[in-house]
Amino acid sequence: MKKHGHHGGAWKVAYADFVTAMMALFLVLWLTSQDTKIKEAVERAFRNPFSAVTKESTGIIPSSSKDASATYKQQGNFQSVSAVEMETMRRISEDLSKILQQQEDADKSVQVELTPDGLKVNVFDQSHKPIFEPDSDNFTQYGGWVFSTLAWEISRYKTFKVELEGHTEANAQSGREAKSKWELSTDRANAARRKLIQNGVATGQVCKVSGYADTDPMPGLPVTAEVNRRVTVLLKLKESISNLSAAAPEEPAHEPHPN
Repeated sequence: MKKHGHHGGAWKVAYADFVTAMMALFLVLWLTSQDTKIKEAVERAFRNPFSAVTKESTGIIPSSSKDASATYKQQGNFQSVSAVEMETMRRISEDLSKILQQQEDADKSVQVELTPDGLKVNVFDQSHKPIFEPDSDNFTQYGGWVFSTLAWEISRYKTFKVELEGHTEANAQSGREAKSKWELSTDRANAARRKLIQNGVATGQVCKVSGYADTDPMPGLPVTAEVNRRVTVLLKLKESISNLSAAAPEEPAHEPHPN
């Protein structure tokens, strides 16, 4: 009796090849039908998984840097940033933009941008839309709303560390002689810390609170510009912090002096 070989699986291989070819064809047809912007984004994604996310500022006010990914490379931190962290930063930025744009003038009061250290949020204390009461660290109703909104968003991501910085413009004059620009900027940063914690941010997330007075103006602007009066909230990239700590030189051991 003639025995027949088992060749029943060959059609499955052929069918799999056919399906793969069809998927590739559909992908090519889809790409060719898209506009230039999408094609460039897809190209960046294949060249570097991070570039499509960090090409430029993702926020309410554009960043002065047109290519944040280039900044990452220059700083040497680009390779240390995980895809998960970058995607989370992008999501936070988009969520904040959507929420804050619902409030009148919020797009002029808040700046969100990606930096080599993490996500930076500048909240500007403007005369027509103040965040604080004059010469005080007491929030206005609007300022309380802004920082409560920031707290709600930050509290959803417990892995990020938070730094707070207070700033003033060079010609800022305090109504009380006892409160200098240094004290005012520091007190406002600390008021922001309290507001964030009151609205859900974990105490352990805040790792730094500082006041810079008028020593750190916004890039490209005069030190007297009102926009320098601000509180900066920085969400630090966890891996970047770890790498910086690991790269820090160890203190040399001191040998005891012979008697």
